[in-house]
Amino acid sequence: MKAYYDARAREYDDVWLGRGRFAGRYGSDWFEEVTNLLGTIASLPTAKTLDVACGTGFLTRHLHGEVVGLDQSTQMLDEARKKAPDARFVHGDALPLPFPDGSFDRLLTSFFYGHLESPDRERFVEDCRRVARELVIVEASRERADVDAEHQQRALNDGSTWSVYKRYFRPQQLADELGGGDVLHAGHWFVMVRA
Repeated sequence: MKAYYDARAREYDDVWLGRGRFAGRYGSDWFEEVTNLLGTIASLPTAKTLDVACGTGFLTRHLHGEVVGLDQSTQMLDEARKKAPDARFVHGDALPLPFPDGSFDRLLTSFFYGHLESPDRERFVEDCRRVARELVIVEASRERADVDAEHQQRALNDGSTWSVYKRYFRPQQLADELGGGDVLHAGHWFVMVRA
């Protein structure tokens, strides 16, 4: 997974912005929902937040308060530092999280949880609760997928292809899986749950 995200770092935001291979792929509902998702993230109360698997910082830059971004890809972190210069970034793995107990008020992760297979999911949630009081997860909506999970073949601009495990979630399913929580966003493309 690390090699894939290292290779994808410079083109990762093309998906969000509908550029390159993704130009014209999404209708106007994509951009409307991205705007709504960013607004929901920006509306979270100011907190000391850890953004796990922060990627390029596309979502990180909308968090308020003291923000730390964690990613295993140095190339992703290079991109994130440009977008969120006020945040602090740490190179490291999410399993286990390299922080002491109770280090953060909130832990946000986006499009990482859906890559985890059991028992890594359970270990990750347990570790999240160790380092933060609140957990916020953004994931791909089951509304846009024909299956609950799949191994996708993803192509990059350099012509390389990668097999990536991906799960999709219904809002209440994700909340239940986290032991209960509030659905903050339930859309066609994304779901966001606070537990």
